[in-house]
Amino acid sequence: MASENPVWGEERIANELLIKLGIRVSPRTVGKYMPKRPAGQPRGDQRWATFLKNHALAIVACDFFVAVIATFRLLYVFLVIEHRRRRLAHVGVTNHPTADWTLQQLREVVGDERAHRYLIHDRDSIFAKHLDNSVQALGLKVLRTPFRSPKANSICERVIGTIRRECLDWLIPMSEGHLRATLREWVRHYNCGRPHKSLGPGVPDWPKGASAVPQSESRHRMGAGALVLTKPILGGLHHEYSLALSTT
Repeated sequence: MASENPVWGEERIANELLIKLGIRVSPRTVGKYMPKRPAGQPRGDQRWATFLKNHALAIVACDFFVAVIATFRLLYVFLVIEHRRRRLAHVGVTNHPTADWTLQQLREVVGDERAHRYLIHDRDSIFAKHLDNSVQALGLKVLRTPFRSPKANSICERVIGTIRRECLDWLIPMSEGHLRATLREWVRHYNCGRPHKSLGPGVPDWPKGASAVPQSESRHRMGAGALVLTKPILGGLHHEYSLALSTT
């Protein structure tokens, strides 16, 4: 209990044991067996990772990365991801990123839903002070990561690596329009057809009303009459699979 609930104290755990599990033990005895915090970490329960976990539902993060097209032009890709659902909320492409352009991309994500409360981004000069002020006027609190600390925006950094490994490392965009179309198709696959381990596994935007997959009697064989449907993505670079029941 102490490991799973770092903000609980001795008395809180003793009361939980007594009321919920019927185990009577004194708070002093609980304290005797509670794990000790490492030296130099007096508030280990309040780390950055804990904040991200506790507020994941309200956090979005953004970042830029560079893509090269066939003519050797550098294009900048801006993405926004939701922490809780691991859903890519927005992806934009430009050859000349500015603070005003970036602010417009963020406005398209925030909208009028007010579902997000925090925005994480690094200290790149493109995130100007007036951009942060405008974002705060939209109802979001801006959290700037420390200098040279990409791990502070790890979810965003990880999805950029995923885009490269699963998409751009295998395709050469011929133009800006081709890059946009490629990313649009891959983002749809990422949000609606790609299982994510961090979700259980699960899919960020699982279609509403989609029927549950019927459980077969065997763990290793599908039920009789089951058909596997295959849908190629990005010309066959990836595939999405679904199950259909035969009517015959």
